[in-house]
Amino acid sequence: MATKKNKSSIRPLRLGSEWPYAPAPESAAIARINEQYELFIDGKWQKPAEGTYFDSINPATEKKLYRASLATEKDVDKAVAAARKASDKYWKKMSPAERGKYIFRIARLMQEQARELSVMETLDGGKPIRESRDFDIPMACNHFFYYAGWADKLEYAFTNRTPKPIGVAAQITPWNFPLLMAAWKIAPALATGNTVVLKPAETTSLTTLKLASIIQEADLPPGVVNIITGAGITGAALVRHPGINKIAFTGSTAVGKLIQQETAASNKKLTLELGGKAANIIFSDAPIDQAVEGVVNGIFFNQGHVCCAGSRLYVQESIAPLFIQKLKDRMATLLVGDPMDKNTDIGAINSAEQLEKINYYIRLGKKEGSLHYESAASLPKKGYFCQPTLFTKVAQSSRLAQEEIFGPVLAILTFRTEDEVIEKANNTPYGLSAGVWTDKGSRIFNMSKRLKAGVIWANSYNLFDPTSPFGGYKESGYGREGGLHGLLPYVSF
Repeated sequence: MATKKNKSSIRPLRLGSEWPYAPAPESAAIARINEQYELFIDGKWQKPAEGTYFDSINPATEKKLYRASLATEKDVDKAVAAARKASDKYWKKMSPAERGKYIFRIARLMQEQARELSVMETLDGGKPIRESRDFDIPMACNHFFYYAGWADKLEYAFTNRTPKPIGVAAQITPWNFPLLMAAWKIAPALATGNTVVLKPAETTSLTTLKLASIIQEADLPPGVVNIITGAGITGAALVRHPGINKIAFTGSTAVGKLIQQETAASNKKLTLELGGKAANIIFSDAPIDQAVEGVVNGIFFNQGHVCCAGSRLYVQESIAPLFIQKLKDRMATLLVGDPMDKNTDIGAINSAEQLEKINYYIRLGKKEGSLHYESAASLPKKGYFCQPTLFTKVAQSSRLAQEEIFGPVLAILTFRTEDEVIEKANNTPYGLSAGVWTDKGSRIFNMSKRLKAGVIWANSYNLFDPTSPFGGYKESGYGREGGLHGLLPYVSF
């Protein structure tokens, strides 16, 4: 005879902090961080000409992490001269196969030091250690591996043409993916025979400076890669320098426009990867649970600190109530806190200035009349942290739907037909990326033809591969990084 199960013994599923995870912190001791860093020029560490330094802050603790050098015009001159000398003396004369070996060696050394690089990235930038460990650092290594393979195969990349290096490349990277963006730029430049002067963002220079040590350890000829730290004045001096043949910039649209104006009268080659306001589109026949996870991955797991973040969510009206409720339920499980804890989903915002910008847009959304929802996760008392936030009933004309926020803030809009959502999704100055969720392959192809975005994901979001090009158009910039296309900006014919 079957016995009746005691109802009181069945425990309901709990969400969030009712059953908290035990802390699982990664050790910060793994990272060997210098108190002060000099400039890496001509294969050596050199003091800045004016002896000026600035502090870099750990955004999770608000404590000083290290001091970096502030490079001025004199330092830029020195770095460009070293790159030019290395180009003429060593790099462009070296056989492509030998260049490939150097790039491969850098990749292997990065792999060997991946755990330390992951910790450095998290301490300096505030992103969760899971993201640094599982995506940023492995992907940066993979880009060096990938372009090491291309170094002696350029005749296959550019059939019936003879590619030549263009000379010295100036490269400026942002704070959201410091090491990965450096890899995107340095690896193809070296593979095509160019030399480099790179300036990382002033708030996240650490892993790029560590890369300089790895390059030194790889015994790369002096001056082939030079890494100088600094602020806006450093980047401006680099852009204006007459000894530069190519500029690669990733950052804000406003700064990208200034660089475009500055180089308009020159013969410098230019690629720009700028802002975005990506549309993530959910049709009624989409796999809803999978799409909810894709939305969370596209905007919350990376704190919205990706230019291609899916910060505009378009949901078909018939499933909007169900989808939004499932999304809220998933948000309730997200853990906000110490980026060094392996359980953390959402870490610290990179700087106090960026946090204030995000909070400004949250206040603006409330003022505009959109319905506001944020998770109930408790925030640490110290550090720059923000609750994952969404707004519903957002108007197409709202600034939440038009302007790049660069934070974990999601604007939700609804639609009825394909034509309607195409018109809404394309109604933005940006054109970097988009996502489409549906079970119909024909609809995916139709949408990808009509969406004005450089990268479109189907039933997925924020997936990257070294073999795939990335970039946008309109005010999201031009040119491509990654894949075979990433070689083209660094060659002449």
